[in-house]
Amino acid sequence: MKLKILIHPDPRLKKVCAAVPDISDELRVFADDMLETMYTAPGIGLAAPQVGVLDRLIVLDCVKEDGAKPEPLVMVNPRVIAASDETNVYDEGCLSIPDQYADVTRPKEVRVEWLDLDGNLQERDMDGLWATCVQHEIDHLEGKLFIDYLKPLKRQMITRKMQKLKRELARG
Repeated sequence: MKLKILIHPDPRLKKVCAAVPDISDELRVFADDMLETMYTAPGIGLAAPQVGVLDRLIVLDCVKEDGAKPEPLVMVNPRVIAASDETNVYDEGCLSIPDQYADVTRPKEVRVEWLDLDGNLQERDMDGLWATCVQHEIDHLEGKLFIDYLKPLKRQMITRKMQKLKRELARG
């Protein structure tokens, strides 16, 4: 089932999310719905707070090449346990901030730990787009958006555009 993606500014996007206490069938269904929502949007990552659920759950798939096999990843209670000193700059966007992009500097490589949908602890080294995406999505779980990395004037400009978009969408 496709879920409704919240648009910034929404107070739920600025909240720190709670750890998921246990893996349930409901959580597995929700993760499937999040993947469907992400792919439909289309996007490469989605965090639970973006669909109004304040739980530490993210989904991502950074395979973008046409015809390539998708690599959906569901992470419960993810956390970065190591990050490189070397950084990368990516032109980031966000499904909760449609059609707005900006350069964000983040660690080039990260090691991430999370629970899979069977409750098993997983660990993986990520670099490039995967590293950027997982950091962006984990930021959502901390109530942080990519625009929080920008200078105040640019951030305010994007926020005003989103407020205008929300008014237009509300008018239908």
